[in-house]
Amino acid sequence: MSVFPHSFLTSLGLALLLPAATFAQSAATPTPAPAPTVQQWTHLDPTKDKVMGISTQRTYDELLKNRTASPVIVAVIDAGIDTTHEDLKRVLWKNPKEIVGNGIDDDKNGYVDDIHGWNFLGGKDGRNVDVDLYEETRLVAKLKPLYEGKTRTAVPAAKRAEYDLYQKVKKDYAEKVDDEKQQLKDIDMTLGNLIPLAAQLKIMLNVEKVDTTAIKGIKTDEPRVKQLQKAMYEYLVATGAPDLDSAINQIKDAGTETKKHLEYSLNLDYKPRAIVGDDEDNTKDRSYGNADITGPDALHGTHVAGIIAADRDNNLGIQGVAGSSVRIMGVRAVPNGDEHDKDVANAIRYAVDNGASIINMSFGKYYSPHRDAVDAAIRYAEAKGVLLVHAAGNESKNIDAVVHYPAPTPLSGATYANFITIGASGSTNDELLTANFSNYGKKVDVFAPGVGIYSTMPGSKYGNESGTSMAAPTVAGVAAVLKSYFPQLTAAELKRIIMQSAAPVHTKVPQPGEKKAVDFTQLSSTGGVVNLYKAVQLATQQTQKGSSSGQ
Repeated sequence: MSVFPHSFLTSLGLALLLPAATFAQSAATPTPAPAPTVQQWTHLDPTKDKVMGISTQRTYDELLKNRTASPVIVAVIDAGIDTTHEDLKRVLWKNPKEIVGNGIDDDKNGYVDDIHGWNFLGGKDGRNVDVDLYEETRLVAKLKPLYEGKTRTAVPAAKRAEYDLYQKVKKDYAEKVDDEKQQLKDIDMTLGNLIPLAAQLKIMLNVEKVDTTAIKGIKTDEPRVKQLQKAMYEYLVATGAPDLDSAINQIKDAGTETKKHLEYSLNLDYKPRAIVGDDEDNTKDRSYGNADITGPDALHGTHVAGIIAADRDNNLGIQGVAGSSVRIMGVRAVPNGDEHDKDVANAIRYAVDNGASIINMSFGKYYSPHRDAVDAAIRYAEAKGVLLVHAAGNESKNIDAVVHYPAPTPLSGATYANFITIGASGSTNDELLTANFSNYGKKVDVFAPGVGIYSTMPGSKYGNESGTSMAAPTVAGVAAVLKSYFPQLTAAELKRIIMQSAAPVHTKVPQPGEKKAVDFTQLSSTGGVVNLYKAVQLATQQTQKGSSSGQ
């Protein structure tokens, strides 16, 4: 659930409607080549570095030096992980009881050759689902033959709730189609203007790359040019793109994905589940899938895995939040589209049964036809002491008013003690502290860095992504550090320490999706940004207090 910030694209696209000649006359001063920026700003410290990171490096240098860490397994339920990546291959979980490639379920856990995890989106013949339907599409395809053209009074009383569901989801499906079509138009318009403008700016400013420094260096008094300057600058910050060329490539990729969604994810006749060969409504079935945890598109999961635990000791690429005692288990259950409740429930159970202490869930949707199966799996994880870290979503919605699934609260009862929901924050303690796309509300427990996050990409590459998908693994990494150095902590205690150590930040920020300014503390239950340094301090205090009281 990484995000392409459509709201910023819209403002950029509108600003780009300026005549190029007007811009050329106003932008004048050549700008020197900028100094390199810190790529992994997430690890910096708000006090020492004046960047809203989580203080990773300071924590290792000051609090964890010469301390011994215990082994911890973090499961990544996602689209797939590149198991050959130079920065991940040493930190992958290896099933100790399974023999590689012998075609036998050696450990008798029900999954053959699950060396690094399991793939619930694969067929026994080795094929894999890539693009899947949105949940709205599945529901319309299922319910349309039953209720289209009928009045509510003509439907039996026992079926009226389902009839009402169809009326609601049909409307949401139509809006989704319109939104995707509009996004494609916006992308085409933006590219048509931005590509020649980027080329023109390189010549005018005498730079090879038009980055944020070059854009800020433009001198102009023309209001409309200032508008474009601001839009370009905010777009680069919002996407984490280092320069306009990179932004153009991101927009092109977004166009490709949008076309896929229109052609497949919103196609009522598309049936990708045939590849898996199961009954997707039989949530009791757990014996399906294959051992390929990479799948056809491992970008999202690879990026997420790197944020959590990319190798900190190999002098390559990046450093994850968690250190060498942490291992990543891959569980493939999230297609390009919406995940199936059955797969989510089974993925949680697989991770719990095979030793995960923490599960990262960077995915979500707004309909959950088999919510009961997912709720049962969450309760199972709770009983086994496993923490679930869930991304809040990228639609600028108040999730106190609109349920984002998997939900942090069951249909009846209090919020799960082992379930923590994460919003996305930016690098600066100003109006950009809240990611414009992030969902918010008191059901969001804490915010974490999720804008311009530099991490692992398939093929031993690296790059920036933005989304609550990036914020959640930042917190999963924090939880993994806490669990590895304080193994006695329960899932509920991990959640409580992460939340209590996130100090409230009273910065005025735009409410996501709106122009009105609100206090940052109003956007989550803690009002703060996760901080590893403070979390380790608090865990140290609480565990020392616990051990002294037990003497």
